Amino acid sequence: MSDLFQSSPEPNQHGFLPLAARLRPQRLEDYIGQSHILGDKQSLSLAIAQSQLHSLIFWGPPGSGKTSLAKLIAAQSDAFFYELSAVLAGVKEIRAAIDEAIIRRQQYQQKTVLFVDEVHRFNKAQQDAFLPHIENGNIIFFGATTENPSFELNAALLSRAKVYVLQPLNESELAQILDRALRDDESLQHQGVKIADDAKRMMLMASDGDARKLLNTLEQAADYALHYSDGMIDQAAVKHVVLQSQRRFDKQGEAFYDQISAMHKSIRGSDPDAAVYWLCRMLDGGCDPLYLARRIVRTASEDIGNADPRALEVALNAWQAQERLGSPEGHLALAQAVTYLASAAKSNAVYLAVKQAMSVIEESGSLAVPLKLRNAPTSLMQALDYGADYRYPHDEKDGFAAGESYLPEQISDQKFYHPVNRGLEIKIKQKLEHLAALNHAAQHQDNEHD
Repeated sequence: MSDLFQSSPEPNQHGFLPLAARLRPQRLEDYIGQSHILGDKQSLSLAIAQSQLHSLIFWGPPGSGKTSLAKLIAAQSDAFFYELSAVLAGVKEIRAAIDEAIIRRQQYQQKTVLFVDEVHRFNKAQQDAFLPHIENGNIIFFGATTENPSFELNAALLSRAKVYVLQPLNESELAQILDRALRDDESLQHQGVKIADDAKRMMLMASDGDARKLLNTLEQAADYALHYSDGMIDQAAVKHVVLQSQRRFDKQGEAFYDQISAMHKSIRGSDPDAAVYWLCRMLDGGCDPLYLARRIVRTASEDIGNADPRALEVALNAWQAQERLGSPEGHLALAQAVTYLASAAKSNAVYLAVKQAMSVIEESGSLAVPLKLRNAPTSLMQALDYGADYRYPHDEKDGFAAGESYLPEQISDQKFYHPVNRGLEIKIKQKLEHLAALNHAAQHQDNEHD
């Protein structure tokens, strides 16, 4: 059998192991942060204590401890830890990992935690490959992602794995990590590295909740200090390191979530200047333009909807333009979309309708489709009254079957869509109010006949 940590850190080609890897905690009690999921009586803590592992997804920003926590949980439960990176692995590597897990289970009765870092980068087929092996217990699936699992992961995988949200580390937690590094790392101790209080505060602020960024900054600042100030890290050393890397970020950068939120809220707040600013900030920082295109399309439906249906068309056209032209030519189309959306009339009526309908479905369960609305392609279905009494609107006056209901009888009085008094929804609201009046008159007439 291999060691428990099959994917333990290894030095690079020069024999050097980064500080962040050297200081990875080896015991669960040494893990810092995420008390909201590791505290007493939390479900994850109870599962770890009882060695009853379940498949899970860790969703959190870079440097929040996703990989470290996954390794520690596996170690605590005497499970074999097999690590894959979705950036580098493919179907071949997935099959090899599964095959090893099956052998380990059959021959040694040992559980395997299969950890997939950046799991959102796997496509649907690759994600689906894990499903049967999660079901039959060949693996306990651990995934880590910086992206919202609701958007990036398959529903089938999400239904089999509990999602735990990891938070950026706070300043106190980062300070503990920094102090531990200065106290426990043999290399820093040997070189006599120390840090001034004002430089420490600057380093903690610059790390923005990212422990890996903190330790990388410490390591680089220590190198600078050893050359220029006898190993005492001062503000000049921290500034030298931070200014070299503060501007750019990729899709997993620490500023990603804040900036995409700012762009979305600027559109919702009808501020085209702010919307295009945040769009350009993210494009300049290296964000995937197609991700931005998807978010813009969502915004068109969530915050504008039928108040200006053209917004969705503009957003989709911008997405297509970005796909066809690539960068940077496609960026203009994205900018056109966000400025249009920000300037458009706003309505969240569609968003609220979906939210309310989902809530009613959750409460009422799977209500049967009324017989009159069912299709009847066979004689048996016709004999069972499928489609009976259905009124064809095109045969009715003004193309509307007044008094007819299309919801299940148990919820026939529900109203989900409530247009606002802005944009095209003013006209839609007037139309629906007119149809409601026709329905009321027809139903009143039917009651009189009864």
